[in-house]
Amino acid sequence: MKKRKRGRLFQFGLLGLDTNLLVALLFLMVFGFVMIYSASYYTASMSSTYNNDPMYLLKNQVIYSILGVIAMLVVSNINYHVWSKLALLGYAACLALVLLLKTPLGVTVKGATRWLRIGPVQFQVAEPIKLIMIIFMATLITANARKLKSWLSIIVMALPSAVIAMLILTISDNMSTAAILLGTAVIMIFVMHPQYWKFFLCVAVVAVGVTAVLYYVYHMDPAEVADANFRIQRIRAWLVPYEYEQDTAFQSLQGLYAIGSGGLWGKGLGNSIQKLGKIPEPFNDYIFAIICEELGIFGAGLIILLFIYLLYRIYTISQTAEDTLGRMMAIGVMSHIALQVILNLMVVTNLFPTTGVTLPFFSYGGTASFFLLIEIGLVLSVNKYSVKKRLDDLKRERLE
Repeated sequence: MKKRKRGRLFQFGLLGLDTNLLVALLFLMVFGFVMIYSASYYTASMSSTYNNDPMYLLKNQVIYSILGVIAMLVVSNINYHVWSKLALLGYAACLALVLLLKTPLGVTVKGATRWLRIGPVQFQVAEPIKLIMIIFMATLITANARKLKSWLSIIVMALPSAVIAMLILTISDNMSTAAILLGTAVIMIFVMHPQYWKFFLCVAVVAVGVTAVLYYVYHMDPAEVADANFRIQRIRAWLVPYEYEQDTAFQSLQGLYAIGSGGLWGKGLGNSIQKLGKIPEPFNDYIFAIICEELGIFGAGLIILLFIYLLYRIYTISQTAEDTLGRMMAIGVMSHIALQVILNLMVVTNLFPTTGVTLPFFSYGGTASFFLLIEIGLVLSVNKYSVKKRLDDLKRERLE
């Protein structure tokens, strides 16, 4: 039997464009620009690193976002099946990007080597790797969907992501990215696996292990904690923050003060006190604390609702996708964004130990915004080509 073609490589036009998703994205981006400016103008105006320009960080974020929107629109018009053919090459590129950190191209900032500088361009390798691994895992799961039954199949499917995660953790000391990569892969496998109880059992085992670690750290002697690695110190500071309020727990406590002082309606846009030298780089990981302080629970709740709606739209697209590949790509993007949002909010509200997880579309970071927008473009492509296929099938049925 002759295999049916997937359709054209490019599909320009408004057909299949999810306007609800784009509206939610637009609100999040504009809201993000406003908050980046509000959270950064004091630091930028006082620092020669930012040319003493209060709009320095905002301008950079807008430029990267514009480039990201252009890339998103291009990707949305490319048939998403094309990327599966490049998945293996993409995985090799992920390995190369991580290993390049050990070369002179690697850039060390604050003791961590997580950036590459190639000519005038500097970027954090974790961001393109997240995108590529979503495509790779979607391709791998699609090709082996019928084999996903045993414990061994789960391990084999998760192994490629585990290798990349371990390399990132070892070379760049970036635990948050490693956890998000592995977490995204596990969620994608979970969605396709017919026996959910195996995943719940794994979660229970991990929960017992984490509880044991927390119990051990909580009862450690302070002298032992002082000699332990920084992760043990962060966990200890999270468990008993007021013992470390002048060092390890300083940022998390300042974030809580910001959240608590905002109340229901906040102090007003631009009126944060904690961003005036209290919270280091308030425009990065802890920007949600500034949002709570300035806009209160109302503003923070509105942002959370926007994220929920964005994720809902991506989930809806995954459920109406043409095939397993499209479904897995959309689930991968949804999982990545959801994990970052949840982890960031948990860190800022001190429900999780401090780690470097940014808030999508709000925290300052040009590379992160650029590749996040490409991920949205991938989801739009899945929807566009799925809608086109359904319409083509309907036309074919009418002609017959």
